[in-house]
Amino acid sequence: WYQRRVREAVVSTQSTGDRTVRLFPPCNTANYLQITGPRSPSIVSVAQFRPEKDHKLQVEAFHCFVEKTGRSDVKLTLVGGVRNDEDKARVAELQDLAITLGVENLVEFEVSVPYTRLHEILSQSLIGLHTMWNEHFGIGVVEFMAAGIIPIAHNSGGPKMDIVVPGAGFLATTKEQYCDHIMRCLELDEEELGEMRKRARNHVQRTFSDEAFREQFVRQCETVVYLDLEDHFVQDVLSDDADVLSDEADVLSDEIQSDDPHRQSEEEEFTEL
Repeated sequence: WYQRRVREAVVSTQSTGDRTVRLFPPCNTANYLQITGPRSPSIVSVAQFRPEKDHKLQVEAFHCFVEKTGRSDVKLTLVGGVRNDEDKARVAELQDLAITLGVENLVEFEVSVPYTRLHEILSQSLIGLHTMWNEHFGIGVVEFMAAGIIPIAHNSGGPKMDIVVPGAGFLATTKEQYCDHIMRCLELDEEELGEMRKRARNHVQRTFSDEAFREQFVRQCETVVYLDLEDHFVQDVLSDDADVLSDEADVLSDEIQSDDPHRQSEEEEFTEL
């Protein structure tokens, strides 16, 4: 997604053509990849309580699910940090929304929790919600997939174009779509869930791991160095050729300036040169 934006903003103004390379950030998910064991029918969201994360859509989608299914054994846990009083007020608003929708007993808030608690929650969760529109990347979705959680991410930006590959999760935009995907996830049997987790974890390891970043970074650095050396080589060759031609022209010029009549043909040659 971001590569496309760079192409639109920068490359289109250049005369050298498209030489952009996509390099994903390293996501250290080794601990999450080791998570195994049974999962409870629970849903988790991991994101700072900022307005662009759209937690409101998550609560509304969960309410839609409860209304459609009548289930009371599924819980939604919102995990995130707060930066200031505005973020704290945003959490309070979400709590009030849960009360208004009648799902306050099924929605839990885990605010600014330590990593050990986050790891515990991810180890137990089955579904992961992501609702930010046009997020550049979406490392939270990567962590869901590494932890064996089935992601339901916003159908835009990085999650759509780079992260949630076919068969490794779901994409949605409206609360109804999120609701339907939650219902679908809870209907999957263990074999189907296992296949989705395998596909997701393979994608994470192959594309977003520290090792993948290191390999691609070194490869691109080598390419840049090679192109630079190649450019210098070409310039040196052209410079050497120019020096040779210049020397030859000087020799011819000296000879032509003599009175030797046998140099007339060389004078014509020099003129052409």
